[in-house]
Amino acid sequence: MTALGERAIVSPRSVPSLPRHVRIQFDPVRQAFAVLSPEKVFWPNEISLDILRRCDGRANVGQIIADLAAEYAAEEAEVAADVTAFLQEWSDKLLVKL
Repeated sequence: MTALGERAIVSPRSVPSLPRHVRIQFDPVRQAFAVLSPEKVFWPNEISLDILRRCDGRANVGQIIADLAAEYAAEEAEVAADVTAFLQEWSDKLLVKL
């Protein structure tokens, strides 16, 4: 984001990371990973969790897409649409920084 209130747009060169107030934690009771943010808990599915784990502030969106396409033996174009939409939604909710 370049200015307060301006929406960040996901691009292949974006380098996503989790903000300080967001963390991934395993819940032993539910035997599942949760994404925790102030006053909210999200229960991502396996693919969402794979995307979030790659949001380390080092890999760009293009690299994340390529890695996931290889891991799931899927077409990059199909993976790109899903990853971009997911990251845009989470960025809009301030759960992922671009």
